[in-house]
Amino acid sequence: MSIRRDPPGPKDRDLARRTALAEAAGATLDFLDDPASYELEVTRFDHGSRVPGFREATDPTKDPAQVPDPAQVEVPADLRAEIEDFMSRYPDHKSAAIPALAAAQRLHGWCSPEAVEQVACVMRLTPGYLTAVATFYDMLETTPVGRKTVYVCTNISCSLRGADAVLARLRDELGHDPDVNLRGFECLGACDIAPMASIDGVYVGPIDDEDIAVLAGQIREGADPLPAKQLVRRRVADAAANSDEVSRQSTDTGTLNPVDLSGGQA
Repeated sequence: MSIRRDPPGPKDRDLARRTALAEAAGATLDFLDDPASYELEVTRFDHGSRVPGFREATDPTKDPAQVPDPAQVEVPADLRAEIEDFMSRYPDHKSAAIPALAAAQRLHGWCSPEAVEQVACVMRLTPGYLTAVATFYDMLETTPVGRKTVYVCTNISCSLRGADAVLARLRDELGHDPDVNLRGFECLGACDIAPMASIDGVYVGPIDDEDIAVLAGQIREGADPLPAKQLVRRRVADAAANSDEVSRQSTDTGTLNPVDLSGGQA
């Protein structure tokens, strides 16, 4: 028999560190005698799940949603063209569901019922099929969020290098800005620049304490985030792979000089 346990969170890691230090000093932590004094609160929704939408998938009082009628659903021409392009790239057009929903999200700000219906109309699928996809993948938003997306990686490599503190500081700096969708995120696959974050898809890191206020200001203003620390501007170990038109000169930090990716050197 196995017991399922949630991955360690910031409080778990803090408790483990403090316990190890106490044991090394030959002492114990007083609150270990009273577990209630160090409870880890798990936020749950009214239906009991830690995940939203646990009971939203079915409603027996409603008729099943059908494939939308193209004559009744208005789809923006650019969105239709983008979805059809994605569909043409796969043997089974259903495989385009994720990029199609992402395209609709970029247009509407989230996968709203209207956005899902537009995608369903073009792909000739039911809204229920696409809703199942949207509620499974973490980067597809099924509730309204800010249009500026900020993901702070909190997985093991970033966490060990202070990602939890980076996320907390950014929350303090940005406050409750309704235009910013800020949250911790599982591994973003850039452990070499830990702790790091994704700002509207732009990877930046390592993020130092002195970078946080600057980064928060750039996020608010919609400016280029930490240009000298963007992953796309870092050189790779294989010199032959640095074969594009970006300048090969690196700075002392090992990054490329800020560039204009449209073609010119800044």
